Amino acid sequence: MAVRMNPGLVDDLARYGADDVTKCFQCGNCSAACPFSQDPFIFPRKPMRYLQMGLEERLRSSLEPWLCYYCGECSVECPRGAEPGETMMSMRRWLTAQYDFTGLSRLFYRSWKAELLAILLVSLITGAGFLTFGFLRGGGDLSVYDGPGAFLPAGAVHVFDWTMGGALLALLLVNCLRMWRFTMGGERRPRVPAGAYLRHLLLLPWHFFTQKRYAECGEKRPWATHLVLMLSYVTILVLVMFFLRDLQFGPEIRWSVHALGYVASIGLITTASLAIRGRLKKDAPYHKHSHESDWAFLVLLVFVASTGVVQHVLHRAGLPTAANVAYLVHLMGVVPMLVVEVPFSKWSHLAYRPLAMYFARLQAEALAARAGRPAPEPKPQLAT
Repeated sequence: MAVRMNPGLVDDLARYGADDVTKCFQCGNCSAACPFSQDPFIFPRKPMRYLQMGLEERLRSSLEPWLCYYCGECSVECPRGAEPGETMMSMRRWLTAQYDFTGLSRLFYRSWKAELLAILLVSLITGAGFLTFGFLRGGGDLSVYDGPGAFLPAGAVHVFDWTMGGALLALLLVNCLRMWRFTMGGERRPRVPAGAYLRHLLLLPWHFFTQKRYAECGEKRPWATHLVLMLSYVTILVLVMFFLRDLQFGPEIRWSVHALGYVASIGLITTASLAIRGRLKKDAPYHKHSHESDWAFLVLLVFVASTGVVQHVLHRAGLPTAANVAYLVHLMGVVPMLVVEVPFSKWSHLAYRPLAMYFARLQAEALAARAGRPAPEPKPQLAT
């Protein structure tokens, strides 16, 4: 089968953040330094070669960029300063755009102005929509925060959350299916039995909830920080989607729900602030470069968590008008963060990384079976 080459692939990846790719002369130091590079997934060297040769289809079907957790050791060991770690990060952005059937990921990653405009536009529409709803519903009264006559009743906001969540989940699932088609389909891929998909299914929640592969980067990658950030975000998402009425109840505190919200809010603000500090100081290889989408993700995260805390404090302090205003501002951050970042930008990695680990295990096992040898044990190991 003929292999198509795209001579403009390097230039295209440069718009996603890839730097100094042409400096790489395939010495292999990067793959030797990487603790996760093992047959059949040799990286960063192999995907770097795909990029240099313009092998777009092979890069699109590659899982290697998702198996990299950017400890930065490969960039430190590169004798040419080719920044393979940052190139792998740019490949993940590029792959996110490839999986996205809407084309919005491509637009946002290639233009920070388009991403910022989308965030502002969704924010303004959200604010105008909730203001209109609040004032038109029974006349609207900003001085009523919860209960009968509330300006923004929890029940109505809950319906909105579920509607938006369902739409975003559908978009993300379609993109995940496209990822499966690109990486697991095609004539070049080994056939994976249906039973193998079921046998290794626990890899998905394992990698999603533990993020344990980060820990294997040792001190080079702050696994605990990343785990706290991810679990804090998931905790708040679950509380909002399933316990919004309890969260909005007050001014008394329902400790069974609010205690989790307090811990998760502290975790989000602390870890996001640490990430911002690291990117400002550039004190680690993985913080040396910052794409515009990284800043949008972190700033929105801190804004949403902080305004949520302010809203909660104002409500408990018996200031319903101020609490309603803070709640409106909070929603103007929450909706664009979810609508823009979850299916089309940084948060989508929470879905693609576990899927990549899952697919990699399936591929390694299928390739080993075809060659008549045992499958190599991946890291971390999970009995399935």
